[in-house]
Amino acid sequence: MNSTVFQINKGINRPIEFHGLKAQYILYFVIGILSLLILFAILYIAGINSYICLATVLGLGAAMTVQLYAMSGRYGEHGLSKKLAQRSIPGVVKNYSKHVFMTRTKSDTKN
Repeated sequence: MNSTVFQINKGINRPIEFHGLKAQYILYFVIGILSLLILFAILYIAGINSYICLATVLGLGAAMTVQLYAMSGRYGEHGLSKKLAQRSIPGVVKNYSKHVFMTRTKSDTKN
């Protein structure tokens, strides 16, 4: 009887990776697969030819997979979240009044 050896604790403090997809992209992939399954069911129930349904779902699935692998390689584990958060940072902070700089509060004087 052959025993199977599993290496435990391999990759501690490293991001989760599954076939090259890192961290949150695994979740995006699962959501994409489920949405493609639902799309196929809707198209099939609507009476569209099954070959057209299959071609549509396979084409969209291939495009989704290629896009996810590209984003996983480009942005890495947290890069996409940082990229999306960077869009909400203003480029310039404008102040049209010197009142903010001229008045001092009690919290400003405590050092």
